[in-house]
Amino acid sequence: MTVRILLVDDQPLVRAALSMVVKDAPDLEIVGEAGDGDEAVRLASELTPSVIVMDIRMPGMDGIEATRRITSGPSAAHVLVLTTFDDDEYVYGALRAGASGFLVKDMGLEEILAAIRVVAAGDALLAPRVTRRLIADLTSRPTPGSSAPPRTLAAITEREQEVLTLIASGLSNTEIADHLHLSVTTVKTYVTRLLSKLDARDRVHLVILAYEAGLVTAAR
Repeated sequence: MTVRILLVDDQPLVRAALSMVVKDAPDLEIVGEAGDGDEAVRLASELTPSVIVMDIRMPGMDGIEATRRITSGPSAAHVLVLTTFDDDEYVYGALRAGASGFLVKDMGLEEILAAIRVVAAGDALLAPRVTRRLIADLTSRPTPGSSAPPRTLAAITEREQEVLTLIASGLSNTEIADHLHLSVTTVKTYVTRLLSKLDARDRVHLVILAYEAGLVTAAR
């Protein structure tokens, strides 16, 4: 299945470089390009892309606000943020807005293409250290008002809650498998079930839900 890509960047040269590389990938296709957030929101609705490669700093509506509008709407597209600025404020802003990954432009083009495929498959492109940074930021904020877990967690089993807690602690699937003495395939099955039961877009959303449910704290 071909991954439909919408490129959003205010620099035509950046879009041209990515387009040239994508043309050589039989499983990827550029379906549109946008130079600002407003155009990105419009094209996300019109072109139904699978993945939106989104810059952050653009004239007019920036990439974080565009991501928020796209992910909160009917679009099923996953947003992969690609920016020059590897700054915590941008990382957290993008992820909280609903982005499924965060990359910087000094990465190799092949690495960026691999990231597009990962995000298109419904996975979040976050190294464990980035997940831990996100949790550290979330847990530095006031604890959510109610100490009772959200009603959505009632649908998951005790084992699924264990897996969710470990995901939110920054462990990879392999690390979770080792910790719980399971196969990696079994862990992947649990992750898939959690995404479905909690109506989560991706692994990042699972981390945020786990924090909101009180499964992880600053002391963890």
